[in-house]
Amino acid sequence: MQLASAERRAKLAVSTSNPMKKLHLLPLTTLFAGLVALAPVAVRAQEPEKLSLPTAITGGMDIEFRTRKNLDDKGKPQKGVTDQYVLSLNVAQTTEFKGSIQRQPALGGILGTGQKAQLAYSIDLAVLNPANLAQKRSVGKWVGTVPVTGNGEYNEEGLPDSLQRIAVDAIGKAPAFTDKFGGKLIGKGKKAANAVTYIRELAGKQVKVEVKNTDPMRFESLALAMGPAQTYPRTVVNGNLDYDYETGNYYTNGIRFLYQQNGKETEDVVTGSIKWVEDANRASNGKGQYEFNLRFNEAKNTKPAGEAAAFAKMSDEEAFFAVDNTIPSLTGTITYEDQMTTVGDKQQPGSSKIKYNLAANQLTKVQIMNFFKLWLVCVGPTNDE
Repeated sequence: MQLASAERRAKLAVSTSNPMKKLHLLPLTTLFAGLVALAPVAVRAQEPEKLSLPTAITGGMDIEFRTRKNLDDKGKPQKGVTDQYVLSLNVAQTTEFKGSIQRQPALGGILGTGQKAQLAYSIDLAVLNPANLAQKRSVGKWVGTVPVTGNGEYNEEGLPDSLQRIAVDAIGKAPAFTDKFGGKLIGKGKKAANAVTYIRELAGKQVKVEVKNTDPMRFESLALAMGPAQTYPRTVVNGNLDYDYETGNYYTNGIRFLYQQNGKETEDVVTGSIKWVEDANRASNGKGQYEFNLRFNEAKNTKPAGEAAAFAKMSDEEAFFAVDNTIPSLTGTITYEDQMTTVGDKQQPGSSKIKYNLAANQLTKVQIMNFFKLWLVCVGPTNDE
């Protein structure tokens, strides 16, 4: 009897010391409850981190509008002369874009003596170590030549022998890849008197701004290439960014970013405005700025009540441009200091010094990067006064 008892005790010790055998001792209901409790943790682990960064997009761009200074005897740009955009910009604190964009205007001519409009990109890409921002590595380039038709249509795929693309080298454990841009941007064209009313809902209060003379900048299946890291996926953009000729403001009109993230299709709807504000002495100092108030997925994130009182004493226009920090958003300024030159019978910037100071409120790095790429694709229309 003592021997049998000892054997039973030995078997029990072995079974309880083995974690896998312990599972068999638990009731199925207990096991199921434990798995359910663990499931939300796994789901949350896949959700992209949302950041509030006062320095989401920073840096500078210098533009030399050479085509406004080097004119022929008919007051037209000389053949072969290009506008030059030189940039050094940091995005989401861990990526850097540094290089230039050359903008060539269309010129008429006979027997093939003219030239076609185009943008040529040559931008070096670098990544910064998130654990130590002092560490930086060059990883590749954003290159390619984008043709522009006479009606302001940009073919973002690029020329057949110079496709617009992001090409990244194999660095460390990160593999090499190349991804192309695609689709179309229909830029600002000739003035068109298209009246549009823009509406914003603010906690039950509807505010409207009517714009009598707009020029839509339209995105048609515009594909933003993946990169600089593979965590920034290929993204397709549709919708409008409408320009108001009277004020210089931009209004979003159904801008949608569609991409795959963590194996899931994601769509961001961007609403809001970009307001142009001129310095009181702009005629002499050339200063002005764009004030950003772009909201991401506003319909999903707007709280049902509480904000309306803040706008009680505002006009509809003031309320329309008011910033609401309870919603994921991109705010801040892009400031300009222009040196004016005379082109024909009017004053235009001959050169521009531009500073970026945009802040993110509860945005993912992908959302910040997608907007930045789109804005850089629009570099021609958004800087051509």
